Amino acid sequence: MTQVDPDNEATYNVVEVPSTLHDAKIPEQRIMADVQACGYSENAMFAIKLALEEAMTNAVKHGNENDHTKRIVVRYAVMPDRIIIIVRDDGPGFLPAGVPDCTSPDRLSVPSGRGIMLMNAYMDEVCYRDRGREVYLMKRNE
Repeated sequence: MTQVDPDNEATYNVVEVPSTLHDAKIPEQRIMADVQACGYSENAMFAIKLALEEAMTNAVKHGNENDHTKRIVVRYAVMPDRIIIIVRDDGPGFLPAGVPDCTSPDRLSVPSGRGIMLMNAYMDEVCYRDRGREVYLMKRNE
């Protein structure tokens, strides 16, 4: 783990990968190794992994529209008290308010569209920046 300043994103670790689901696992492996080394609980590790998988999948499928020539940049800071992960894609962005509610009765049978809800449920903070091209995730250590 690298020493980071949580208030200075320039000090965060950075991993840049091609926009494929296979390559999306690279940052996950690095981040989860740091999370485990920092002593996070199994529940927190599950939450972080799930939210990160959803953010990376959204970046590949929706942001970069499965274009493997585009990139995903992940910046992260794992600290004893919290973890911050920022996932950025090369896509045009989106408006979170424009995403249909996956819990509405007419959407329950739709097999996709739950990533945003899961990230919100498992992380302590989720916010979208740069017109939705970047998602900021934060989880406090229990």
